[in-house]
Amino acid sequence: MFINNFDPVAIEFFSYEIRWYSIAYIMGILLGWYLVKKIIFNLKIKNNFDDYITFLIIGLIVGGRLGYVLIYNFDYYVINYLDIFKIWQGGMSFHGGVIGIIISSYFFAKKNGNDVFQFLDLVALVAPIGIFLGRVANFINSELYGHETTVPWAVQFIKIDNLYRHPTQLYEALMEGIVLFLIMIFFWKKDKLSNPGVLSSLFLIFYSLFRFIIEFYRVPDEQLGYLLFNFTMGQIISLIFFVTGLTLYYLKNDFKKKL
Repeated sequence: MFINNFDPVAIEFFSYEIRWYSIAYIMGILLGWYLVKKIIFNLKIKNNFDDYITFLIIGLIVGGRLGYVLIYNFDYYVINYLDIFKIWQGGMSFHGGVIGIIISSYFFAKKNGNDVFQFLDLVALVAPIGIFLGRVANFINSELYGHETTVPWAVQFIKIDNLYRHPTQLYEALMEGIVLFLIMIFFWKKDKLSNPGVLSSLFLIFYSLFRFIIEFYRVPDEQLGYLLFNFTMGQIISLIFFVTGLTLYYLKNDFKKKL
């Protein structure tokens, strides 16, 4: 068993703090950007991909923040609306970030006459890198922790209580980060982005499946608790994304068969 007593602040310079969570976001974007640049040399979108990164970052941050505000903690932010801008205090929704990326990608692709799924497939390919780093940062921050357990790898988050819990952040880092990345690489090598949209659909399917299962071990958000059918908000949204991924996969493959 392990005791988590990590400091969420990575670097402190006078009154300025740089937190591990911020570093995780930055490193996830940079590593993903680097990997994509290595594989788009033969794609038509290579000339404006660098400009797309700006749209992607805006969509990720705005979507992630608004997703958390509207879905997970609306009652608080409707009263303390100025706190919406205090991103450094935490509170980002992965699903909101995905929606933000989809919207910003759509407008960028439309502006430049590209297929939006070419961009989204590339994001799906490298997104697990950022997810992995983000979940490790969640572990360091002692947030998104699991239920009490006696498994040998249980963790005591002393900033929370003296109970030993499932390290669900690390479960997600493993499944939604490492395993999902290997799955994306496998299908990318098999398809080489020849059918835009398929990789995006597979990302939604597998991420949602992993997230839904791990949520059973994770303590639900305190302000929400358990909802419909005793599912968490994360599970409900994951079900919606799972069905969306299956539908997209069917449509893309059905369309390809008709060509």
